[in-house]
Amino acid sequence: MLIMLIFLPVVFVLPGCSTFINNQVANALTGDGSSEVFTGDSDPELVGDALPFAIKMYEALLSSNPGHQGLILTTGSMFVMYANAFVQGPSEFLPRNLFLERQEAAERAKKLYLRGLDILYGGLGRKYRGFDGAFQRGNLPQILAKMKKADVPSLYWAAAAGLSAYGINPLDMDLGVRISEFLALIDRAYELNPGFNYGSLDDFYVIFYSSVPESFILKEQGCVDCRNVDDTKVKIETHFRRALEKSGGKLAGPYVSYAEKVSIPGQDYDTFKIYLDAALAVDIDADPANRLVNVISQRKARYLLDSAANYFIVIPGEEWDYDEDDY
Repeated sequence: MLIMLIFLPVVFVLPGCSTFINNQVANALTGDGSSEVFTGDSDPELVGDALPFAIKMYEALLSSNPGHQGLILTTGSMFVMYANAFVQGPSEFLPRNLFLERQEAAERAKKLYLRGLDILYGGLGRKYRGFDGAFQRGNLPQILAKMKKADVPSLYWAAAAGLSAYGINPLDMDLGVRISEFLALIDRAYELNPGFNYGSLDDFYVIFYSSVPESFILKEQGCVDCRNVDDTKVKIETHFRRALEKSGGKLAGPYVSYAEKVSIPGQDYDTFKIYLDAALAVDIDADPANRLVNVISQRKARYLLDSAANYFIVIPGEEWDYDEDDY
């Protein structure tokens, strides 16, 4: 990384060979294993402090080489990762009485998600003519059918960006009408590479199907008047088991996702605790490339366990402090 920083000024000072050098730097910064400089670290604060500079550096490179697909994917996904792990995520740990601070962080995260989305969509649009606006025109399935396994990371991060932005403000109708569009990206990614990133797509499905309104799910199933969504529950359980299997039990994320998105709404404290304990038991050194995500997931698991009283009406084994004067 230090060598890359030394060469960066050359990229902008020597126009005669800038394209060649820019490509070399871009390839080095986006090649296999390059992201592990961040994801393999066990110190979230160190990475969080470094990422803003790294993002702006990648943006600068991208502005001088806008067609480099590696830079497009890396820059776009870094916006999404930073928004989730270091803006929106930490804000959820703030006390609930700090409403303005939480709201400010949420709004900032949404803007970062949308910046990442624009970059990723721009990259897909460069590779596949007509991708931009295809959903509105009704020909998105035809364009997605042309995509290859190499496009899966872009599809995943674009969908994550769009749905994360929508999740911050479900009243945003511009994003709300695009839920089906983002789901189509994930569905195509799953067709191309169901094992992508150790079950990340399955974890995505768990979060998605446990978060979207039942009315949307019924519509997607072609069901207007029916009320049965049992198959959605089956999908959640199936994808959760697949996420655990594909991650080999080395990722804490799937346990935390299920506990937060399924156990809390279902008021199932026993399962909530079992899975969060399992998340905390994950050895962060068992998968060195994912130390960072495991540390962050385990912090959230600890927070959820410590804050369980905020989420559950009844916690087994805990006695109520009953005082007649309160009633």
